[in-house]
Amino acid sequence: MVRSVIGGVALCASLLASVPGLALADPVGGAPVCRASDGYAADFGGRRTFRWKPRGLAAAKADRDSPALAPAYKALIARADQALAGPVYSVVDKSRVPPSGDKHDYISMGPYWWPDPARPNGEPYVRRDGEVNPERDTNAFDASRMERMSAAVEALSLAYYFTDDPRYATKAAALLRVWFLDPATRMNPSMTYAQGVPGRTPGRAEGVLDTYRLLRVVESIGVLAPSKVLTAADQKGLERWFADYVQWMRTAPTALEERAAKNNHGIWYDAQLATFALFARQPDLAKAVIAVAGPGRIDPQIQPDGKLPEELARTKALHYSYFALEPLVGLAELGPCVGVDLWRYKGPKGQGIRVAFDYLSPFVGDEAAFPYKDLKPQEATREALPLYDAAAWAYGDAGFAAKADQIAKTEPAAISRLTAPAYRK
Repeated sequence: MVRSVIGGVALCASLLASVPGLALADPVGGAPVCRASDGYAADFGGRRTFRWKPRGLAAAKADRDSPALAPAYKALIARADQALAGPVYSVVDKSRVPPSGDKHDYISMGPYWWPDPARPNGEPYVRRDGEVNPERDTNAFDASRMERMSAAVEALSLAYYFTDDPRYATKAAALLRVWFLDPATRMNPSMTYAQGVPGRTPGRAEGVLDTYRLLRVVESIGVLAPSKVLTAADQKGLERWFADYVQWMRTAPTALEERAAKNNHGIWYDAQLATFALFARQPDLAKAVIAVAGPGRIDPQIQPDGKLPEELARTKALHYSYFALEPLVGLAELGPCVGVDLWRYKGPKGQGIRVAFDYLSPFVGDEAAFPYKDLKPQEATREALPLYDAAAWAYGDAGFAAKADQIAKTEPAAISRLTAPAYRK
């Protein structure tokens, strides 16, 4: 489940370095600069991104037809063209009515819950960790709909950036208005009924995780800025939606329960809250979240040897190790926006993001040697490509770059190769 915002958008640093005139750069020093809630706008033609780096995108745009990037670029345009011809998405389109009676409320089902064969109606559902119930992806729920919307917005915004074709921007704006702004179709900014379980509960704390899909939407909105397809009122409306959602995350009982989670869920809560707060122009809140991520998340969740014990207990231990590392990488990438360096954070026993990469990287291409259970270990490694890209850049580490290269050979058309933090000198 490692996804695109690190992700969906990272070009392997070593691949970029192999293109003439490209080189790795220190993530702390030099321009461009992420300036709190203004992001990179001042150095990126008004594009208010926070994790998509101006020089990385510019380098990829200049070299999109190179052998290293052409497959990913072709895949991006194909996805964007599909989105261009496709529908818009709204939470009111689902067939099931939420417990509130308001179809504007998002609903989803916990992914690993299945009908109990011992009961006539299957309820209450029972848990089968790591096995996704396809019922979750039916039209009764909103998770797949949110995924399709956010993936389409991302593809369209990037296609607009790479081609300067306004059609892509116009369609992305339409998708954003329908999902977030139009009174008849907008989603209410809460996740009260997310990841419910039939026969058990209408919603769970774990459901807050569902909105990780919106992380890439934040970056996409920034990329669209030069097109002017979003009016000033649209922009304010989007920022207000995320501000309202931040408020829900900080006050709702299920959200507060998610914040207290000791596994990847708690880290994802922080990564979402910090990102959405920056977008909603609440930089002090974002900084407060990121500043305590070291002692609050890294120290208790990463051991000195780099293992993440809460994730190793799962049936997909390799996947969840990366899935817990992803939001930490996200927080580290946001750190420069608020003056916090999580990349180089070290806990009292040596805990840190880097040691987690050091522990996991030997299993790239040698997943059978991973000493814990995983139902689909090769899939977990493929999904980790953007993480190694980010680590290669952050640490200037040729070993991590080589691991990213190795993964990329199995994913030559990954759209995640199109936006890396490496850039031209």
